[in-house]
Amino acid sequence: MKTNLIKLVNVSKIYGKGSTAVHALKNINLEIEKGEFIAIMGASGSGKSTLLNLLGCLDAPSSGSYLFSGIQVEKLSHKQRSLIRRHFIGFVFQNYNLLPRTRAIENVELPLIYRKVNPAERRRLARKALDLVGLSAFEHHTPAELSGGQQQRVAIARAIVTNPLLLLADEPTGNLDTKKSHEIMELLTHLNVEKHFTVVLVSHEPEMAAYANRIIHFEDGTITHQKTGK
Repeated sequence: MKTNLIKLVNVSKIYGKGSTAVHALKNINLEIEKGEFIAIMGASGSGKSTLLNLLGCLDAPSSGSYLFSGIQVEKLSHKQRSLIRRHFIGFVFQNYNLLPRTRAIENVELPLIYRKVNPAERRRLARKALDLVGLSAFEHHTPAELSGGQQQRVAIARAIVTNPLLLLADEPTGNLDTKKSHEIMELLTHLNVEKHFTVVLVSHEPEMAAYANRIIHFEDGTITHQKTGK
């Protein structure tokens, strides 16, 4: 039986007031099931980044309802949303966001430190995550000693080390060449299919979005159409 992880009901997001108000999202209705791989596409300013911020509990809707695993996010405090992020959501960014002078394994351990996991268990889980992304042999390397593709793999390991319910990837191939981009997308596909992570990808590249099961197109803060991916 399929179960919704995410449900948006008439969600809108408005920045500013009066004549300067910007309607970034307009009455969005969207359901994402556990285990799905979704791609969000659209031009700059279409609302896809705002949507990702809402899904990641970095922001709250101005109106409407956002249910994350049955929890009404719009009713949570800032602190409560931060707990959702810490325990249930993993983030992957275009620029990797790794600590430059810190070894790969220590970068991966960071979310576990925030969760107050003891050092021995942190190290075990970080090694397991690095193994899942194919970087077991590179745990002692700093970002400067890794290629762009390897740095993104470390970032993905950091995102999945807590075994989150949702993995959000914001233009994860934006700084990579074509070969490395496909390698990262194949890794995300593996994590989705074999490890059952729910993945939401934001991308402006149709070739990368095609790895998803469902592609959702945004324009001017609304969903214009959806189509099947791979």
